Amino acid sequence: MLIDKFLPAWDVQAVHSILVRGTPDEVYDALRSLNPSSSPLARSLVFLRSLPARPRRAKEDPSSTALDRFLKNGFILPDEKPGEELVLGIVGKFWTISGCLEQMNPVEFVRFNKIGYAKAGWNFYLRKMPDGFTHLGTETRVACTDDSSGRKFRRYWFFVKPFSGLIRMEMLRTIKRRVEQ
Repeated sequence: MLIDKFLPAWDVQAVHSILVRGTPDEVYDALRSLNPSSSPLARSLVFLRSLPARPRRAKEDPSSTALDRFLKNGFILPDEKPGEELVLGIVGKFWTISGCLEQMNPVEFVRFNKIGYAKAGWNFYLRKMPDGFTHLGTETRVACTDDSSGRKFRRYWFFVKPFSGLIRMEMLRTIKRRVEQ
């Protein structure tokens, strides 16, 4: 998978998936054009996580896609293979209120090892299945740069993981609904 180029080793991982009746191209198009406004649950959970940083963020365009919003808020798109996989990356101190996000390009992301941070890779991958279905999955990987940041991240992840999983599953279900309608 493409994510292996950018985050081949990790400390924490979460995987979610769903079967969608549709071609990989249809599913990928729905993924790329996903609008967070189409899912009240995901929108609410993302809003709650972003509250501490809200005063510093520009007002969101309601017509922007989820991908546009992620890229505007610190994520990078190091690679994608249309119809197969899309990879996002972000570096920061996620356990802090502001997140202390670092801006970088894909090469810097791979090389980043500054003590006190965590690198997160997040992908969406698609696999053609029999009978007109596509397996749509998402994997989140987090690699901490030292033991201290690892301990801090794991405490944070203990509380955030269930909500993070809800957001990802809701995104997958929203894509499924859009393709299958």
